[in-house]
Amino acid sequence: MSNSPFKNMDSLKLTFNHIKIWYTAGMGFFTDAYDLLVISFILATFNDTYKYYGMSMPGFTNYLIGPNSAFWTGLLGSSAIITAVLGELIFGFLGDKLGRKAVYGIEASLLTIGALLSAFAWNLPSLIFFRSILGLGIGGDYPISATIMSEYANVKDRGKLVALVFANQGIGSVAALAVGVISATIFPPDIAWRVMAGVGAIPAATVIYLRRKVPETPRYSLLVKGSTEEAKKAAKYLGTDIEANSNVRSGHKGVNEFLSTYWPVLIGTAGSWFLIDIALYGTGVYSSSALAPVFGSPFPSHATTLSLGEFQSDLAKALFLGGVPFLAGLPGYFTAVALLDKLGRKLIQLQGFIVLAIIYVVVASVMVVKGTKVEGFTIAPTLAFIIYSLSFYFIDFGANTTTFVIPAEVYPTKFRTTGHGISAASGKFGAAIATYLFPSLLAAIGIKEILIMLAILSVIGAILTYALIPEPKLKPLEEASREKIEVSQ
Repeated sequence: MSNSPFKNMDSLKLTFNHIKIWYTAGMGFFTDAYDLLVISFILATFNDTYKYYGMSMPGFTNYLIGPNSAFWTGLLGSSAIITAVLGELIFGFLGDKLGRKAVYGIEASLLTIGALLSAFAWNLPSLIFFRSILGLGIGGDYPISATIMSEYANVKDRGKLVALVFANQGIGSVAALAVGVISATIFPPDIAWRVMAGVGAIPAATVIYLRRKVPETPRYSLLVKGSTEEAKKAAKYLGTDIEANSNVRSGHKGVNEFLSTYWPVLIGTAGSWFLIDIALYGTGVYSSSALAPVFGSPFPSHATTLSLGEFQSDLAKALFLGGVPFLAGLPGYFTAVALLDKLGRKLIQLQGFIVLAIIYVVVASVMVVKGTKVEGFTIAPTLAFIIYSLSFYFIDFGANTTTFVIPAEVYPTKFRTTGHGISAASGKFGAAIATYLFPSLLAAIGIKEILIMLAILSVIGAILTYALIPEPKLKPLEEASREKIEVSQ
């Protein structure tokens, strides 16, 4: 759009302030991924401490070993995810209603408070409550951070910059793995899990001030608020200017018009995010407690009570094994970063779903199952584990990244955080279903049938992507989102 008031911003080269916005936005996603992996470590610590060390943690263990253990395990695993759905919807609405800057920093404060309080929980219900606070912050971070980065980015690097915000998840996973293994090694288990929970407060706390200082985006300032002065001030933050006057406004009217125009895209972005998060969270949250025993556990197979030193060593090994798939996924984020503006968002999402379906079918087909238990593999177990771990690479070099990027580009300024928030909430709703039901499904049908189910869902995700997702690659944001700009006389 050659007449776009933002063409100077769109044609900018990458600046230091682009990178500063990336860091400011990205730390929330560092915490999100840290939280995803660390809760699987905390669950494993609770269960393994009782089973192999013979130590009961009053207020925690009794909930996780009784007749309602699947209910409490699922609730602990999904509590932050459930409230993240609310956070995405609430902050998505407020980001369009009040502005991005008006709410930016509140979600990081919730992340910090929730993680810190989790470390001081006195029983399982209190831990679930504090993680619910954390979840609100996680949810709020999605639409606001993605949109701020998208609306400040230049055209050439927009996919890369928005994906880099999300790629902090990969770094957060590595940090969680390191903190989990080190904590399990040097602290007794009743202290180790609290350290794991509390460290998540640090990265979010570092950006609260920075988020409050980021100017309102030029696009929201001009097209929604109608403030040319504020828009020009924000553009100067990047060292450029916009070409517009106070008569330029968004031509999009009410919610009904938005839904009637964008409903096919909304089904595409929300539906594909729903499906990929079932795969990611369903296997990810229980990676230590569910997948490690399937592919081999460092704990003794016969009933025994280990010494503290033996237990700490075996627990650290078990947590590391549970984190290996996340390590395999880490390069996937940055492969996506490197190729989003070359291959395009749609192609990367499509191939990610297709390869995931293939991997799930292959791993399921080589399992030797008796009832719901995996007794072995028709190939070397290590090879089966490597193939399975590759699914995390193609989740990240695929729909896990693109479902975050695309909704920040394909909706108009007036409804951008709302569209992103609805899409993200759909994803977290899928994640909540998976994490809550996974313990019961694992006991009822086993991991092999779960993998077949995930393969089918991946095929559906590929179909949705092909049919409903537009390609925003190298298009100005106003063109990618079909923005209507009105100039009054």
